Amino acid sequence: MVEHHAYLFLGGTWAPGGGEITEVVSPHTEEVIATSVTAGPQEVDRAVAAARAAFDDGPWPRLEPAERIDALRRLAALYAERRKEMAALITAEMGSPISFSTFAQASLPVVMFNAFADIASGHPWAQSRAGAFGGEIVVRREPLGVVAAIVPWNMPQFLIAGKLAPALVAGCPIIIKPALETPLDALVLAELVEQLDLPPGVVSVLPGGRDVGEALVRHPGVDKVAFTGSTAAGRLVAAACGESLKRASLELGGKSAAIILDDADPDAVASGIKVAGLMNSGQACVAQTRVLVPRARRHEFADALVAMVARVSVGDPTERSTEIGPLVAQRQQARVRGFIERAAHDGARLAVGGTQLPDDVDRGWYVRPTVFVDVENTMEIAREEVFGPVLSVLPYDGGDDDAVRMANDSAYGLSGSVWTAERERGMAVARGVRTGTFGVNEPYPRSTDRRPWQSVQ
Repeated sequence: MVEHHAYLFLGGTWAPGGGEITEVVSPHTEEVIATSVTAGPQEVDRAVAAARAAFDDGPWPRLEPAERIDALRRLAALYAERRKEMAALITAEMGSPISFSTFAQASLPVVMFNAFADIASGHPWAQSRAGAFGGEIVVRREPLGVVAAIVPWNMPQFLIAGKLAPALVAGCPIIIKPALETPLDALVLAELVEQLDLPPGVVSVLPGGRDVGEALVRHPGVDKVAFTGSTAAGRLVAAACGESLKRASLELGGKSAAIILDDADPDAVASGIKVAGLMNSGQACVAQTRVLVPRARRHEFADALVAMVARVSVGDPTERSTEIGPLVAQRQQARVRGFIERAAHDGARLAVGGTQLPDDVDRGWYVRPTVFVDVENTMEIAREEVFGPVLSVLPYDGGDDDAVRMANDSAYGLSGSVWTAERERGMAVARGVRTGTFGVNEPYPRSTDRRPWQSVQ
C-alpha cells in the first residue's frame, strides 16, 4: 500500500504543499512505498516569515533557558516511544539495515537531545565580569536568529537532531529541509514536535530538493545555515552565505584513514574496520575507507580484511542478520560501480567484490562489498569519497611518521583511527593526524565505557 503525504509542517501547523509530488522508492524492492509533497517558493516564504515573527516578536527566544531545555527533554521522551517506527521508516526509505537503524539511526537522536539538554543546563547563559577599566560587564548568550537546517538522506534523524537540539535550546526558530529520499521520518518528527505545543513559527519541516535548499540559503530572512552534505554542494552553500555575510556551519565529505601499526592484531583490525568502513553500507561521511598498513605485513592485514568482507551478510535490510543493505538510489549504485571499474583500470588489485550484484540478490540497488589492495594514494579510489561499501588497502614504508604523512595527504579531514598494541604509541599517531575526530583502537572515540545507544535500548 502506497502512503500519500500531502501536507507540510509549516510553523507549527500542517499546511498543503505547493511543490511537486515526489515518490519515495524502496532501494530493496525498487517499488514506490509513498509519495510526498515538496515545498514550493510560497511555502518557503511562509515558513521564513513565521520563523521571523517567532524570533522578532514571539516568546520563544525570550523564555528562560530552563523552559526551552524542558521542551527538548520532552521531545526526547516522545521520540523514544516511537524509535521502532522511526527505525523501520528509515530502513524502508533509504535501505539502512534494520540493526543499524535501530541502534544508530533512531536511537542516537534521543542521546543527542538529552546530551544537548545536559550541556545547556550547565551553560553560562549570563556572566558578570570586571571591566578592564573598572565597572562591571555583563555577558549574555543571546539566540542568533532564524536557522535553516539542510540535511542529507544517509543519517537523516541523527543529522536533524544535531541541528534541531542546539537551535531549540538557544532560542532559535528552525526550518528543516530533509532530503527528497527521506521525507517520511522527518514528517514523523514533525508530529512529535507538534505535541510540544511550541509557539507558532518555531519549527517547520519542508521536504524538497535543491531548489528549496537554495531558496532557504539565499533567503534574506534566514540568519544561519546549518548544512550537511557533499563537499561540492557545501562550496555553493558557503559562497551563497558569503555573499550576504550569513553565518554557516558545514559538515561535508570524508575520505578518512584507519592507520594500522605494525604491532596490531589483524583480526581486531578487521573487526574494527567492519564498523568504521562499512557501517550503513558505507554511506557515511565518517567512513574510514582508506586502510593504511605497514608494507612488511600488508598481506596479513589484507587477508584479514578480505576474509571479513567475504563473510559480511548482504541482503534484505529488514532482516536482523543483514549487515549490508542496498544503496539509497540507482544513481548511487551506478556511481559506486563507476569507482570500482575505474579503480581496477587504474591498477588497484580487486581482492573481493566487484560490480556484479551480490549472491542471492536479483533486484534492488545493491553493490557487492569490495576490497582493493596495492592501492596508491594518488589513485582516485584513495582520494575521492565513494559513499559505498568499498575499502582500499594502502601500504606505507617509513614507519609511523610515513603513515601519518599518508593519512594527512588528503583533501578531507573528518574522522580516522589508529590500531596498535601500545596505546601511547597510538596517541602519538593521533596527535599527528589532522582530522576532526580520531579513535585509538576503536572505530570512533567515545566519552564513556558505554556505547551511547545502550542507554536508550
